[in-house]
Amino acid sequence: MTSRAKYFFRISLIVLVFIIVLTSLSLMPRTESAISQVGSRGAEVRAIQERLKERGLFHEEVTGYYGEVTRKAVLAFQKQQGISQTGTAGPQTLKALGISVGSIPASTEANINLLARIISAEARGEPYVGQVAVGAVILNRIEHPSFPDSLSGVIYQDGAFTAIVDGQFNEPVSDSAYNAARDALNGWDPTGGCIYYYNPAKTSNAFMHSRPTVTVIGGHRFCN
Repeated sequence: MTSRAKYFFRISLIVLVFIIVLTSLSLMPRTESAISQVGSRGAEVRAIQERLKERGLFHEEVTGYYGEVTRKAVLAFQKQQGISQTGTAGPQTLKALGISVGSIPASTEANINLLARIISAEARGEPYVGQVAVGAVILNRIEHPSFPDSLSGVIYQDGAFTAIVDGQFNEPVSDSAYNAARDALNGWDPTGGCIYYYNPAKTSNAFMHSRPTVTVIGGHRFCN
């Protein structure tokens, strides 16, 4: 093997290892921190900031990042409520703020079957990545304080999905929907954390059309 060939072989090997590592990370199950604290990010932190803002304890922009300003606001709230003043938002503080956030369920057969049924009903005919995306939105809602905290709670929430009331939910489930459900439960989120989706050709709902589009996959727009 020439020196040039060896060089390209090493580069190819490095690229291959890099791809394998990225793939492994993307398939890791999602985890939800038990305690929001300095450095935390996400829907739970946004909810904390919003509740503190309502109480006049947080005066900054709601960003979803738990920084020093948020810590001090949490401390002030804990002092008001007679809660141990730690500056971290554990279960007792979240309960006092009226915040309830669920966690992604395990990839059990029952959860796969339920998620696959709603994916098939809502995204039948969509490209595979679009089916995974619909599943991801449903799971993202579980982790969001504005929605129910369980898979069944999100799916059966009143008015959430037309497929529940128009009979499509009871139609036979496509094989691809089962695979999409597994991928979503195992952490693949093509939407980047979206909690809404809609087909602009099939709905005139003003609220949905007002949401800023994050990405478009197939016939669906995904937004927050």
